[in-house]
Amino acid sequence: ILGILAMAQTVVIVSGGLDISVGSIVGLSTMVLAVAAQETGSIPAGILAGLLAGLVAGAVNGLIIVYGPVNAVIATLGTMSAFRGLAYLMNNGNSIPITGDSLRALGIGTLFGLPFAIWLLIAAMAAFIVFTRETVVGRNIYALGGNPTVARLAGIPIRRYQISIYAMSGFAAAVAGLVLASRTMSGQPASGSQGLELEAITAAILGGCALQGGKGTIIGAMLGVLIIGVLNNGMILTSVPTFYQLLAKGALLILAVIVQERQRARSGE
Repeated sequence: ILGILAMAQTVVIVSGGLDISVGSIVGLSTMVLAVAAQETGSIPAGILAGLLAGLVAGAVNGLIIVYGPVNAVIATLGTMSAFRGLAYLMNNGNSIPITGDSLRALGIGTLFGLPFAIWLLIAAMAAFIVFTRETVVGRNIYALGGNPTVARLAGIPIRRYQISIYAMSGFAAAVAGLVLASRTMSGQPASGSQGLELEAITAAILGGCALQGGKGTIIGAMLGVLIIGVLNNGMILTSVPTFYQLLAKGALLILAVIVQERQRARSGE
C-alpha cells in the first residue's frame, strides 16, 4: 500500500506539487467500493467504482490547484478533510462489509509463492519506471518541476499535466484502497488515516525527491519505503508505544528535509 502511494507521490513532487489528501482518498475509495458492490451485487462493479472515485477525487484536487489557483499544500489539506468527511457520511461513520471470493483472493491469494499484492506492487513499479524514464510525458514532468517557465515556453500544456498528475495520484490511492479492502473485506472510512500520506511523502524524500520539484526517482522512493518498513517493524518488534512511533516518523521527515536542503545549499542550487 505504502509503495504504491510513495511512487505516485514521487511523480507529484517531481512535478513541483504535493498531495496530502491521498490517505483520505484511500478511505473514500474503500467506502465507494463497498457501497457499489453491495448495491450492484458485483465485486467487479465495486472495484471499478472505487477506482473511478479515486480518479475523480484526484482530478478535483488538480482542478482546484490549477483553476483556483490555490497552493497545492492548502488545496489538498482542505480536500483531505473533505474526502474524509464524505467517507464518514456514506454510512454514518460505520464500516461496510464486503462479500466476494474474488476480492478476498487479492488479499490472501498467491502466485508462484508471492502474494498477489506483491505482484501488483511489482507491476506498478515497472509501469512507473517506464512512464518516468521512457516516455515524453514522463520527461516533460521533470521539466515542469525543474523550471515551469521554461516548460511553458517549450509548449508543455502545464494545466493539463497538473490535473492529470493529481488524477493519477488519486487513482493510485484508490488502488491502495483496493488492496486494503481485499485484506479487511470491508469499506472503512478511517482507512488511510494512520499517517499514510506522511509516510508516502517521507519515503519519496528519503529516496531523493527534491521538494522544489524536478528531481526524484521511483527506485529511490522504493528504497525510502524499505527504510520506513524497517523502522516500523523494528519499533513494533521492540514494543515501542504508538505515540513514540509517530514522533520518530515526524522527526525522520524533518531530518530528511534538513539534509536535503543543506546538500542543495552546498551545491549552490
